[in-house]
Amino acid sequence: MAGPGFTDKKICLDRRVLRCLNRYMPATLQIVQSPEKAGVLLQPGRLRLLEQLTEPDSAAGLARRLGVPRQKLNYHLRELEREGFLELIEERRKGNCVERVVRAVAREYLIAPQTGDRVTADRFSAAYLASTAARMIRELASFCIRARRAGKRVATLTLETEIRFASAQSRAAFAEEMTACIARLAAKYHNEQAEGGRRFRLLSAVYPAVRLEESATESANLE
Repeated sequence: MAGPGFTDKKICLDRRVLRCLNRYMPATLQIVQSPEKAGVLLQPGRLRLLEQLTEPDSAAGLARRLGVPRQKLNYHLRELEREGFLELIEERRKGNCVERVVRAVAREYLIAPQTGDRVTADRFSAAYLASTAARMIRELASFCIRARRAGKRVATLTLETEIRFASAQSRAAFAEEMTACIARLAAKYHNEQAEGGRRFRLLSAVYPAVRLEESATESANLE
């Protein structure tokens, strides 16, 4: 049986291990929020370089693997590092030169959509759904950056499924039932006065499913 203080020590150890993993492992996802950074990322060939740098390597090592001149790679690596897509792991002295070993900061990249004018809150509007999803991505990006710096994880929940509705009427009935169910759960669990409570944002959305093998005509599903 664990003695007094064992749980606290284990939690402390788990946090140290998590910080260590965050330091030596790339993040799963980096969300790119500025158009300027997106432009740097989307230059031809740069995504391939980042794919090759999920494990630390130098320009010389990468040049040998890809069969590309090291001088050409150096330019692209400097640009990617300047914009925060690469991080310096170590510097190795080789003769009169210093070899920089870098690694991609993430395994996948998502360019956050930019919204313009404020969209009217209309739960049946595709524009409102896109605007709300864009806000979610921007807010999640901010949380992920802060959580990674603190060696923590962001508390999130994702549910995903597909439903084949028999008709527009059945889809409308589903929307009404889902809305009522969410309103009931929100009223049940919302506590404005709870000490130490924390707000979470719930986004529920339904939109036509698109399959890659479907033709453009079959997948349009416009009304």
